[in-house]
Amino acid sequence: EVRRIENYRVEGMEIYSTTLWHLQKDVALSVLSKDLTDMDKNSPEAWCAAGNCFSLQREHDIAIKFFQRAIQVDPNYAYAYTLLGHEFVLTEELDKALACFRNAIRVNPRHYNAWYGLGMIYYKQEKFSLAEMHFQKALDINPQSSVLLCHIGVVQHALKKSEKALDTLNKAIVIDPKNPLCKFHRASVLFANEKYKSALQELEELKQIVPKESLVYFLIGKVYKKLGQTHLALMNFSWAMDLDPKGANNQIKEAIDKRYLPDDEEPITQEEQIMGTDESQESSMTDADDTQLHAAESDEF
Repeated sequence: EVRRIENYRVEGMEIYSTTLWHLQKDVALSVLSKDLTDMDKNSPEAWCAAGNCFSLQREHDIAIKFFQRAIQVDPNYAYAYTLLGHEFVLTEELDKALACFRNAIRVNPRHYNAWYGLGMIYYKQEKFSLAEMHFQKALDINPQSSVLLCHIGVVQHALKKSEKALDTLNKAIVIDPKNPLCKFHRASVLFANEKYKSALQELEELKQIVPKESLVYFLIGKVYKKLGQTHLALMNFSWAMDLDPKGANNQIKEAIDKRYLPDDEEPITQEEQIMGTDESQESSMTDADDTQLHAAESDEF
């Protein structure tokens, strides 16, 4: 709406470009970045939009150059450091990402996105206490963020503070009752705490929000396996495979096994999932909105 009324406006367009990045609106983002760079090549917002445009196309090297250009134009522009940090996370250059997030905080200590970025890296490195501390710093600045609360809950569970994790996830869901990421992690913690019926209830609610998310069916299958209902377990594993035939979520499933399974529990093997495949079984979720849980994990803006 702002773009329509004031098409010459540059201020705030970096946030809009990140929103388009999250929504995967590549054409709109391309048009925005071209308009902004044509209008003002000396604005960091324009180069941030250009960086987001190439990031969405997975042209990470070019995106990094544009974010660096934004910093050259304005070395005190914290958001450019943060976007550059996220880009380095995507290329697995975590030391460079850490430096970027720290620079963003140096420029603006209340830039919660950078505190979140540091927490995310420490979580990836399994430095859970450091991750919790940095996520909490971000939450102190932005206390109404359900995403930040969700990340804190996940870290608390990793630190074996499961009851505290559930309390934190409950707070996140009070703020945003339809947040699929929070509900998924609450179900996962309930599952890990052997509260299988509560986990199943959470997952059934979640299925109404994201009916085409394979991870939901994967976890439902694991719950039914624990409850000894093998047929329902295999049916849900089959649906999970139907929704993710290329195994795009396999890495996340492995992480679920690692984070939420008891130490003596064997993870689900691919053979067990295939055993449950029934070629005559049609998925009942084909017409629903295709929302990915893990897309919600990113919180650049």
